[in-house]
This record gives sequence, structure tokens and C-alpha cells, in this order.
Amino acid sequence: MTMHDRVSELALIRDEVLQGVPRATQAQHDKGKLTARERLALLFDEGSFTEIEQLRRHRAGGFGLEANRPHTDGVVTGWGTVEGRTVFAFAHDFRIFGGALGEAHATKIHKVMDLAIAAGAPLVSLNDGAGARIQEGVSALAGYGGIFQRNTRASGVIPQISVMLGPCAGGAAYSPALTDFVFMVRDTSQMFITGPDVVRAVTGEEITHNGLGGADVHAETSGVAHFAYDDEETCLAEVRYLLSLLPANNREMPPATRPRDPADRRCERLLELVPPDGSRPYDMHEVIAELVDDGEYMEVHERWATSVITVLARLDGQVVGVVANQPLSFAGVLDIHSSEKAARFVQMCDAFNIPLVTLVDVPGFLPGVEQEHGGIIRHGAKLLYAYCNATVPRVQVILRKAYGGAYIVMDSRSIGTDLSLAWPTNEIAVMGAEGAANVVFRRQIQAAEDPEATREQLVKEYRSELMHPYYAAERGLVDDVIDPADTRSALVRALSMLRAKHASLPSRKHGNPPL
Repeated sequence: MTMHDRVSELALIRDEVLQGVPRATQAQHDKGKLTARERLALLFDEGSFTEIEQLRRHRAGGFGLEANRPHTDGVVTGWGTVEGRTVFAFAHDFRIFGGALGEAHATKIHKVMDLAIAAGAPLVSLNDGAGARIQEGVSALAGYGGIFQRNTRASGVIPQISVMLGPCAGGAAYSPALTDFVFMVRDTSQMFITGPDVVRAVTGEEITHNGLGGADVHAETSGVAHFAYDDEETCLAEVRYLLSLLPANNREMPPATRPRDPADRRCERLLELVPPDGSRPYDMHEVIAELVDDGEYMEVHERWATSVITVLARLDGQVVGVVANQPLSFAGVLDIHSSEKAARFVQMCDAFNIPLVTLVDVPGFLPGVEQEHGGIIRHGAKLLYAYCNATVPRVQVILRKAYGGAYIVMDSRSIGTDLSLAWPTNEIAVMGAEGAANVVFRRQIQAAEDPEATREQLVKEYRSELMHPYYAAERGLVDDVIDPADTRSALVRALSMLRAKHASLPSRKHGNPPL
């Protein structure tokens, strides 16, 4: 056989691999799902994807698999570009063995993960698989172990994004849980450790696949998913957008763009948007939109733990992470879930050199037996630990209330923020004036002829003496009290000054955060 014949034979094999089995492809489309290669085509720049180990097949060692040895072994691996920047990916091919993971399948994933770590480039996994390949037994389980180990080794080194486009059950669900971001598609993707059948057998509870582990459940209730979308095309477009906001690795800065929005733009609308009365709610999303470039941002965990907002955006073309209390949701309090949500976001930003802007309007931690018994102390400490450990540029802006331990935790000067700015409406104190007067002057109020009038007078005195807008600034705990309309330009100037910030942590193997 000549070289030309060999080349022709290779071309035929590749054509068969790329085409797949038409019946299996149609079955995938009938479920409302794209094939692995169609998904990769949407993720990567046109024509940029380079596949590796396309001809890989399992070793026919699995029970009952001897006669069925398709090329790729049910996973497509390789690299390409997203907006011109290198990105690695693997995509389960549900048409082959239901995307189930076997030894060869796992080895291909290990290879592409090792390449991503070595090249210092993001890794995207397109998940659509039936879990471990039962016919290969413990070899399949060992394959998952290798993936988990690499997920952990890559954590904080390269961005890892998991995109759930089908089922992900059992041990397979732990790989997405170890990555930085999880995307899900409604109706077609589910994640759970034990499925509805097992739940029914063990507990007697009846529940559907989507009710147990669908996109909305994980985006709103469990917090496992950071993003949820209605279709694959929108989901993958948003993955591309997220990648445009992240650096390739922890040694690089996030990609900057040429700003169109003037850095010194005044935000006059903020004067009307935020009521001076600390008890009146407003939408912090609108504040963020006023401050960031062109009003554009990407919210992480939009529907989970909504009393805190976490977004990625740009200020003067530079990527920033914004953590903000949301007065429209439980008055912006910190609770178990919001503390954990913000802590994870702060930790991610710090790992990938993304400066942090913290917008503070917090009345405190949520009180209650459920919160205390649920470990609010431990979970609140996660956010405290994340901020204290962060070495990226950090700027705090206090809009209105900043009470008690929640003020400290929201990146105050005392835990290391680089600059603290405040609006003239700020109230920084151990607690609100009413509560403070009731504690400090309890006996005086009880002994008064008119307790209510006395209480009101003492509240006014406490507020004027200890909660006036310049009290913290006079003591150096706030660097400046600014006109709200100048907040954007103040943030841009501060972050520009801090861009070359260098900070290091004590020499240690690693800290011991309150997990």
C-alpha cells in the first residue's frame, strides 16, 4: 500500500469519526441537544479547534465491549482560540456509550488537562455523560480520581469552567464542583449524586430529574450552578464572554480593552437613585450599572443568596470584581449563603489578579436561631478570611449603613482594604442609633418621666456624636468622603494607582480557612 493509499485510508477514518452515526446524531437532536462537535464549534473561533487523540479507542478489556470500539471513545479533546486567545476543552459525546467514562476516555481528559496546565490556558469542559462506564469497573472510577486530582492542581492556576449540557450523576458531579464556574442549560442538564430512583428507594420521596438537580434548582437553591440559560447557544456565547473577562492563568492580568466610557464621567443619577434614609430600599444593580463601563456587567450567582451581588465588569477598560450588598433583598444583610457566595467570589478574583470593589450598605448579619445553628459564625468567617487573604487591589465604598461585624467583614480598612471611600450618607457604627440608645441608655430611658421622648432625644444625640458622616474619616478609617456623582472617577483613579500593587503573604504551605 502506497503513502497515498495510507493517506486516503486515514481521510476515510477521519470522515467517519467526524460524521458519526446518523441515527445517534438524530437522537441527540431529538432531545433538543447539540452534538459534541457542534458545541465545540460554537465555543471556539471558527476553524480554530485542533483535536487530539481522535483515533483513540478502548482496549477491549471491558465486559461486553469487545465488539464495540468506536474512535474517540466518547470524548472529543483539544484546543482552539476564543477571541484569539488559547483555550483547551473536552466535550463528552453522548452518541458514543452515552458519554460514559472509561479508561481510554479518562486518559484523553487527563492529557488535555495536563496540556492546559502546562500551557497556562483556561480549560472548558462540556459535560453530557452517563457517569462511569459500568463495563470497565474500577478502571473507570480511577479515571475520575485522576480528573479530580488535576482539577485541584489547576485550581487558582488556570480558569476552569464546567458547562453542563446533559446528565452528570454520581462521582462525575464532583469535577464541576471543583471548578471555578458552572454553567447549566434548563431542561436538558441535571446534576446529582444520587438520582430520583435511589432517592425514592431510600427515602420514599418522589421527584423528577429536573426537580432534584436541574438548572434552576442549582442556580437558585443549592448554589452549585453560577449561571443558568434556556438554550445551549446562549449558554456557550456567555462562556465566551466570561473567558473575555478572565486572564489565561494566575501569572497574567485580565485582558484590558480600549474604553469608550469616559473615566471621569459623573454619575449624577446616583444622587437620586440611593435614598439618604437608610431604611428605604433601592436596587444596587442600578448603582453598579451607573459605575461600570457602559453599564455592562456579568453577574455571578445571580439567583442564589441574593442579599449580596457579585459581578465581573470593567472600569476604564480594566476588569474588576464587584461585591455589593443588595438592599432589595433582606435589606442587604449577610447570612450563611451570602457570606459563602461572596467569599468564593473574592477568592476567585484574588486567584486571577482581578481587583476588588466592595459597595457597602449592610445592616449586619441576619439574626435567628436557624442562622446560629446553621453556623453563621463559621460561614461569615469564610468571607472575612477571603478578604484578609486577598492581595489584589481592594477599594471599599460605603454608601449608607455599615453596622457591626458586617462592616468589618465587608472589606474595611481594619482588614486590609487599600482605600476606603464613603458617601456623605454613610453611617458606620456598632449598630443603628435606635438599638444603640436602647442598650447604652436603657436605665436613663426607663427612669425618665417621658421615656419615649427621652429615647428619641438620646437617639439624636448618639447619631450626631458617633454616626455622623465624618466620624470615621476623622479617625482615619475612611480615606475620603466623596460626592456620589464622583464615585466612578474616584474608583478609576484609585485602581489605576494600585495597578502595580505588590503584596505577599507569610511563608506557609497554605492557610486553614473555616471550610
